[in-house]
Amino acid sequence: MISRIHSTTVLVRDQEEALAFYVGKLGWEKRADNSFGEGSRWLTVAPPGAATELVLGMAADYGRPEGTVSSDCGISLVTPDIDAAYAELSAKGVRFRQAPEPMPWGAKATWLSDPDGNTFFLSEERD
Repeated sequence: MISRIHSTTVLVRDQEEALAFYVGKLGWEKRADNSFGEGSRWLTVAPPGAATELVLGMAADYGRPEGTVSSDCGISLVTPDIDAAYAELSAKGVRFRQAPEPMPWGAKATWLSDPDGNTFFLSEERD
């Protein structure tokens, strides 16, 4: 049976720029950086300790027109303190749709975007 999700992909325009954002601004770690095929690169990042990796993929490697990105990618991220995360990441230049606000289920949340416009939902952990 299937035991876990290994990775999911967002499309980026420039893998080096994306890597700098996820590692330098979000504080994630590079997990894999390998060549595959002709001129293709398998590049993954993840928050420290996370099991699931985010593949920073180029559109052409996925049969998409050059420059295609994922937009609202449907990926949710969690943090133990959303107000602190919002303040720290905003100071590093990370773009947010709005300041964190309470959601109907009780947690505070917001949305952040990477340099390519891939948008992630960011929610505070709940007990």
